[in-house]
Amino acid sequence: MTDIQTQPAQAPKRYVFLLLPGFSQLGFTCALETLSLANRHLDHGTYYAWRLLGETGQPVRAWNGVTVEVDDALGPLDRSETLIVCAGEHVGRASTKPILNWLRRETRKGMDFGALSSGTYTLALAGLINGKRVTTHWEYKTALSELLPDVIMEDSIYSVDGKVFTTAGGAASMDLMLHRVSEDYGVDLARWVADQMIYTAPRGHSHAQRMSLRVGGEYRHSKLSLALQIMQNNVEDPLSSDDIAVVTGLSSRQLERLFAKHLGQSPKRYYLRLRLERARELLRQTQMSITEISVACGFRSPSHFSKSYRREFGTNPSHDAVGTGLLWPGSD
Repeated sequence: MTDIQTQPAQAPKRYVFLLLPGFSQLGFTCALETLSLANRHLDHGTYYAWRLLGETGQPVRAWNGVTVEVDDALGPLDRSETLIVCAGEHVGRASTKPILNWLRRETRKGMDFGALSSGTYTLALAGLINGKRVTTHWEYKTALSELLPDVIMEDSIYSVDGKVFTTAGGAASMDLMLHRVSEDYGVDLARWVADQMIYTAPRGHSHAQRMSLRVGGEYRHSKLSLALQIMQNNVEDPLSSDDIAVVTGLSSRQLERLFAKHLGQSPKRYYLRLRLERARELLRQTQMSITEISVACGFRSPSHFSKSYRREFGTNPSHDAVGTGLLWPGSD
């Protein structure tokens, strides 16, 4: 399709946004505004219609404190509607048994459904994404990968697997919805909407959420990039610097020089920091024990892990294990 439709060829495509307490307003707004701006292109009629749901029908408070009115409480959906779960902080507590049961019942009708940000975890708790390729905000990716071994976690800004779609949230919600607009009504309309949002470079699903490497220059050296990727992929069973050098086709001395030049530290030091940061994410986002986390992050013992953690961050692991149950169901 090359031309933008000036009139909808059929009834509006209908969306249902389920708002969970603590949802990300940025991700939700980016998704909704994409649909709203598509409608703006038409003189008469609409491309899209939508309604907002909350568990009880009462206003739902976003993580930033803003309260949003909803149209209704949980109720029957039509198979033609597309459901989006909007979540954010404390998603475990927000994913109550009534919500999970409702999701299981309604999605059995065969509709498209998806999630923004940590709403991916809600879908997982409902048993709706086993074996599916999904994504979530990078802050939650480590914890979800540990807790949900049957889910294929991707590092992309959004994922589409059949009728299931997920996104990292934030601005990535625009990318996902622009993709859906393009699929529904053509790429020209999607580009027009992007221009309305002053979003000059919409991203595809394969785009990474963030620079996986936090310093400049590393992408100019493919072997260093490979070494860093090897480290990221081998956190539980860390390799020696000599092993990494062999895999990358470098000598140990050449690897040391690359890290010193581009990162200002040794491979061993960078690798340790990477594993400790992974451990801190698990401490803050899951209820895994310190012993479990030390194993998951490649430490030979909990005492060795605790000593390394305290040296790196100036505090004990137990201090960062805040116990908020961020990714655990509040109904348990």
